[in-house]
Amino acid sequence: MALSPDLLEILACPQCKQPVSLSDDGAWLVCDQCRLRYPVQDDIPIMLPEEAQPLEA
Repeated sequence: MALSPDLLEILACPQCKQPVSLSDDGAWLVCDQCRLRYPVQDDIPIMLPEEAQPLEA
């Protein structure tokens, strides 16, 4: 089961409040503004700032 498009539409980066997008492999929510990614585990987005990882160049 993947993340619902309706859920993705309302999710925002907890740091900058900009929209996030799902990575191609579905494992991350990506904030292009902050250049951070948040893990998705068992179809549950972990939107905690301390769980964020920098985007790889």
